[in-house]
Amino acid sequence: NGTSVEEFILLGFPGTWQSRVSLVVVFALMYTLTVIGNASIIALVWRSSNLHTPMYFFLCNLSFLEIWYTTGVVPKAIGVMLGTSQTISFSVCILQLFFLLSLGSTECFLLSVMAYDRYLAICYPLRYSSLMNSVLSLRLALSSWLGGFLSISLLAFLTSRLTFCGPDVINHFLCDIDSCLALSCSDTWPVELATFLVSIIVVVASCVVTLVSYMYIISSILRIQSVHGRKKAFSTCSAHLSVVTIWYGSTMFLYVKPSAQNSLDLNKIVNTFNTVVTPLLNPFIYTLRNKEVKLAL
Repeated sequence: NGTSVEEFILLGFPGTWQSRVSLVVVFALMYTLTVIGNASIIALVWRSSNLHTPMYFFLCNLSFLEIWYTTGVVPKAIGVMLGTSQTISFSVCILQLFFLLSLGSTECFLLSVMAYDRYLAICYPLRYSSLMNSVLSLRLALSSWLGGFLSISLLAFLTSRLTFCGPDVINHFLCDIDSCLALSCSDTWPVELATFLVSIIVVVASCVVTLVSYMYIISSILRIQSVHGRKKAFSTCSAHLSVVTIWYGSTMFLYVKPSAQNSLDLNKIVNTFNTVVTPLLNPFIYTLRNKEVKLAL
């Protein structure tokens, strides 16, 4: 006796026209800087032969990912805030959800791979070039991309099977799991369980690999006798450690939970940080204190 909802209305950030225009300017500026910054890293590594190492190969993968990650959010968010593109069809909503979650999962795997790379470089410096060769680095990067997209496939499929009878208003500027669960009129338990299990597998497992790698890294650094040697060793992984802390902090808040959060407004703020601010910070974090990148530039 009910009709299925075929499109949703995204609220974005409700407020006055002036405040929304101000947000549009901020989003557009951050998006432009994100694309330019990450594309510059890719071009710099490609042009500089001294940067053709596994660490910068993984960094190029991360920069490429960040460009698409923020592109999947910001253009639509700007249209929502301007009021020119507030509706989104159900199929496009699921596609955006799958795209963003897959890229987010890939980033988790890439960050853990980069932590493992730093572990080999610091704990086995003499054997590093033979342990982390070009073949292994390519396999690890490819596995991160495949693992990220495959791990979200079942979750996206289950979400696409949900029934929506109304209301059709999403209190967000993008389609995410919590918003879909809040609007669905069917049983959401399978999706919530799948979300929790995927989060444990992707976020927690990759975080554990990263933490264990850094435990060995810190232990190895503390055994270095000279202060200069310890400082040099720590500088090679400080940028990655900063990115890991920012990324996992916001990601665990959003996805590692047994059920949907009630505060969608808080999710909206954290999602803004995760999808807009973090991709902008990454190129600056990796280049500001990196002598090799500065020299290549």
